[in-house]
Amino acid sequence: MKTFTLFLTYLFVTLLPASPQTAGTLLNKMSEALAAGQNDYAVSLFRQAAQSNADETEMYYWTEINKSGDLVPRLAQELAVYYKGVRNYDKAYLFYRELLQRRPDDVSALVSCAEVQLMRDKEKDAMKLYEKVLTLDNDNLQANIFLGNYYYLQAEKAKKKLDDDYKKLTSPTKMQYARYRNGLSDVYSNSYAKAKNYLQRVLQLFPSNEAGKTLEKIRKVEKEVRQ
Repeated sequence: MKTFTLFLTYLFVTLLPASPQTAGTLLNKMSEALAAGQNDYAVSLFRQAAQSNADETEMYYWTEINKSGDLVPRLAQELAVYYKGVRNYDKAYLFYRELLQRRPDDVSALVSCAEVQLMRDKEKDAMKLYEKVLTLDNDNLQANIFLGNYYYLQAEKAKKKLDDDYKKLTSPTKMQYARYRNGLSDVYSNSYAKAKNYLQRVLQLFPSNEAGKTLEKIRKVEKEVRQ
């Protein structure tokens, strides 16, 4: 009976889940892995450490990692992805910028950074990032969708203001009407036309009903401008 009890105790202990390792332990192992040239294993340990304690792992990144090393972009990406996942968009942006300083033409990182900037209400910065994406990958669907909708909404705001201001004129003169028409033409050229180009590209890449509907609205404005 005593032997059976000892057996059950041993079985129970061996089946217990292992205690999660602390970030400090994981980062110590990471240092050993780096010294041994085991870079992939080191990145895996770094990822686990971030999930265990992001603050401690971030401090390790700033104080212990050689910033001229080849592994820096991968580690910056791990922290960027982690912080994006927990919706700490300020920190996520910080580490995407770290990554892009070393890999400025990384399309995936540019797209992710643009997404983070949108969450931070930085639309203009997101626009610039998406525009850079398209210089590297003209067929990037996400960038074309965003820029098409961005320029369309900008155009709609500008046209509404133009229309509202013109309607306030009780008896517009020919000169005022001409200014209105010129303003409408400028809005079309500067915003609607850009939106049209991006959304047409979207339809070439993906059968989007929304893009089709928006393009139809743009065509109506185009007819109005050309009258």
